[in-house]
Amino acid sequence: MSPRRPEVADIIRAFGAAYRERFSVHAQQAQVLDDLALCRTAALGGHKLECDKCGHQEISYNSCRNRHCPKCQAAARAEWLAERERDLLQVPYFHVVFTLPEELSWILLRNKRLGYGLLMRTAAKTLQTIASDPRHLGAEIGFLAVLHTWSQSLLHHPHVHCVVPGGGIALDGTRRWIACRKNFFLPVRVLSRLFRRLFLQALQKAFEQGELELHGRLAKLQEPKSWADLLSTLRRKEWVVYSKPPFGGPLQVLKYLARYTHRVAISNARLVSFEDGRVCFRWKDRAENGRHKEMTLDAVEFLRRFLLHVLPKGFMRIRHFGFLANRSRKKKLALARELIAEERQSESEDAGSVAALPILQDEPRKCPQCDNGILQILDTILPVEGAIDDSS
Repeated sequence: MSPRRPEVADIIRAFGAAYRERFSVHAQQAQVLDDLALCRTAALGGHKLECDKCGHQEISYNSCRNRHCPKCQAAARAEWLAERERDLLQVPYFHVVFTLPEELSWILLRNKRLGYGLLMRTAAKTLQTIASDPRHLGAEIGFLAVLHTWSQSLLHHPHVHCVVPGGGIALDGTRRWIACRKNFFLPVRVLSRLFRRLFLQALQKAFEQGELELHGRLAKLQEPKSWADLLSTLRRKEWVVYSKPPFGGPLQVLKYLARYTHRVAISNARLVSFEDGRVCFRWKDRAENGRHKEMTLDAVEFLRRFLLHVLPKGFMRIRHFGFLANRSRKKKLALARELIAEERQSESEDAGSVAALPILQDEPRKCPQCDNGILQILDTILPVEGAIDDSS
């Protein structure tokens, strides 16, 4: 039998204490360390399962349900996708990404709630403003935005992914759906420059109102001249906004969302080895066209990078805007579907049936012994305090 693949939880159990000794740990990070260390162990209790065919029995321990846990995203993702399935439209979808310059990384890292909120709101306002302009689309669009804060090497790299239907509801008073041009949504250079202006305006306002925490290596930025010099440098830079080729239809969008929205900084599948206090993991080098490489880090440094991406309590990293915003979604989605149906004439291409996507189905666990029966709950196992008997 091949050795079990290492998991983030293994690294926390082995080096979490060493990390706490070396670095100060705030409450959210401490909760992540505690939860992930206990995830799917006897400490959380669980269930005894039995095969309905051969009688094989095994124990399944409970999950920690922490949103930063690599093992706990499948159930949350399936539930969330079932809701999103009802929102999808039979039109092409675009994927637009807004990225901040690296000069802002430390400011957002020290001001996560404020900075990440500004990033998501200004990215959304940029899309809505340009889309509403008659020179571009002249329509109200709807989209979801997902915050990611990591690079492939686990460094701090805040950016927002937006998944946008290719069109919107007309704003000129006519009752119609305005579709964007084939394979083109909105001009990225125009998006980039408006995004830069809106974000820097919002950041300057936060600075003037004393809302930014500028301490440690950021202390110099408390001086008005240093702050002004930083903003001047950022205004001269080209900010990265790019639009990927459109998805083929709702089926492809849902597949994308299934693997993307509930990601954490690193999945257990990317871990290669964990031995002698060193962690090796796979990553893609964007500078070399996504070439796959392996990186090895000291275990404590690995945990430091992993914990950079713990979000503030209650922060919503998936948000909906425009006609997909919660307050108007039901009514405006119905209108959008009606308008799209009116616009569509004799199209030969079928965008795909959303209901056909198997990921939304909860498959029962098959018996690993006979590969024929289904594992069913036989008994409940109560939590055992202090136990770390990992069955995964």
